Amino acid sequence: MKLATYKDGSRDGQLVVVSRDLGTAHYATGIASRLQQVLDDWNFISPQLQDLSDQLNAGRARHPFPFDPRQCMAPLPRAYQWADGSAYINHVELVRKARNSEVPESFYTDPLMYQGGSDDFIGPCDDVVVPSEAMGIDFEAEIAVITGDVKMGTSADQALDGIRLVMIANDVSLRNLIPAELAKGFGFFQSKPATAFGPVAVTLDELGDAWDHGRLHLPVQSTWNGRKVGMCDAGPEMTFHFGQLIAHIAKTRNVRAGSIVGSGTVSNKGVEQNGRTEWPKGYSCIAEKRCIETIQDGKPSTDFMKFGDTIRIEVKGKDGASIFGAIDQAIAAPV
Repeated sequence: MKLATYKDGSRDGQLVVVSRDLGTAHYATGIASRLQQVLDDWNFISPQLQDLSDQLNAGRARHPFPFDPRQCMAPLPRAYQWADGSAYINHVELVRKARNSEVPESFYTDPLMYQGGSDDFIGPCDDVVVPSEAMGIDFEAEIAVITGDVKMGTSADQALDGIRLVMIANDVSLRNLIPAELAKGFGFFQSKPATAFGPVAVTLDELGDAWDHGRLHLPVQSTWNGRKVGMCDAGPEMTFHFGQLIAHIAKTRNVRAGSIVGSGTVSNKGVEQNGRTEWPKGYSCIAEKRCIETIQDGKPSTDFMKFGDTIRIEVKGKDGASIFGAIDQAIAAPV
């Protein structure tokens, strides 16, 4: 099934069930009003939502209405936890290579992860409001999952059973703030503003065989100012699958229902062509493009985003249909 949260003037919105083709929706009133309720009592409430989803997809729902992603908040508008990994080691390798430094061996066996702000997510079509262009505005196309309860000490394979829903994300970064923050030795903070998520969160059965052992084997499309810049495959080059990322969090603590875990920037390796490394699948963030330019040409030539720029992030199934709907945003100055 596919779930979304409609704006209703409140902080947490109103839960709706969305048809598989993203054409129609139905309020979940009478079953649950908010997604967090469902996550807290998944085994009891989710079958009821599945029945409504089946009716909606069969054209038998009583009060369907046209689905409008512009009315969506993030599927989970605020969460108990937002932990974002860096599961694609190729992204880390590019960043390190661009500054002539080695990747520590531990990075291949122990995931990188930071804990971001989870109190103020933004919807898929909301503006990304940033105080200044000088901060180095960047998009990051990612896959994310929402968990149920996962006990401390859970293994990576067991942690896969804790995944309830899958989403896409735009983990906005302010690149020019990052170096000074990392130099303090305490990680990201101001350089990671509010994160955006796609219109709908989907259960694993909606993904079919594209979901395999904690990885989504589909391309993530990134379109910047109307130009497609990335078609990166989210599956085979994901060094750490979502079970491993969740287990990393659960090493010393319980993970509670409603936690969101991100994959980090989806990234694919380059290929050798005529003695030069090329990246035919493009990029899922501008910082990676700038690293590629530095490796190829000695310096970056692509600027970060400006006010008025747009970014669209989407994942389509093997049938060409959008799975999660699209993140479709503009960069804006504060009003």
